[in-house]
Amino acid sequence: MYHVSDESLATDVCGIKFPNPVGLAAGFDKNAEVYHGLAAMGFGFVEVGTITPLAQSGNERPRLFRLAEDSAVINRMGFNNEGADAAKKNLLHYETAGVPIGVNIGKNKVTPNEEAASDYENCLDVLYPYGHYFVINVSSPNTPNLRDLQELESLKQLIASIQEKKNSLEANGASKKPIFLKVAPDMTDEHMRDVVHTAVDEGLSGIIATNTTLSREGLASNEYISEAGGLSGLPLKERSTKWIKEIYEEVGAQVPIIGVGGIFNGDDAYEKILAGASLIQVYTGMIYEGPGIVKAINSRLLELMKRDGFSNIGEAVGAGR
Repeated sequence: MYHVSDESLATDVCGIKFPNPVGLAAGFDKNAEVYHGLAAMGFGFVEVGTITPLAQSGNERPRLFRLAEDSAVINRMGFNNEGADAAKKNLLHYETAGVPIGVNIGKNKVTPNEEAASDYENCLDVLYPYGHYFVINVSSPNTPNLRDLQELESLKQLIASIQEKKNSLEANGASKKPIFLKVAPDMTDEHMRDVVHTAVDEGLSGIIATNTTLSREGLASNEYISEAGGLSGLPLKERSTKWIKEIYEEVGAQVPIIGVGGIFNGDDAYEKILAGASLIQVYTGMIYEGPGIVKAINSRLLELMKRDGFSNIGEAVGAGR
């Protein structure tokens, strides 16, 4: 019911074959419990997490607010999850999902930033054999001071520690896995350029753009807009596409970009691909559009590719900048 199978939608990113470019963003399958079911809904890949080394309950409820007038959501979940060991048990059969599985990792709330690297390293220690790619999440607004890790010196040290752990694991026989950095949309142009160049210079495999925003600009809703947390959904669409375009111009020749933010249909997805995204992810769009969103996006992508003369989705990446 939910699949669109067409070889022209298949793409290779970081040596991994994706049957189609439409993925589910992290935050839905926090403990890697339902990724097989999600794969059956037609997703080309599923990203689980965010997973922290130790279990934590997240922020106090209420912590999730739907802004229906804006097709948006505000959340301040706070990395609620059962911890890396529980996720490992659920990921033992990740290769049978039929699509690539990404693992998004973060730090525990109680871990001070100066010790954050050890949390990311601990997650890799436990989870590295059980995913196709990994994501460093330093851009959620819902863990106190987490975004401070995007400051250049902190980021450089963090990535260097993570890369050292990755190299150590691979030297001891682990398969090579790409590691992406997920960035926030609320940085200045100059800071974003510095962040993505630091990620590339330190050897990361790609960028995910973007996480949720703290901005409340242009919202029609009155209810909930004063609630703390990250805003996702349609109001994020233009901002995230702008960042994808700028990041592609900076480092697109060196690393792939996964585009996320405000994707509700195939035209939204195609816009991000033309801006420079090799893959895209949905989450809030699925909440509003339902599980048929993946089939609808992929069907529309086929129409748009045919219209523009592309024989494979990879040909469209960055073609609209």
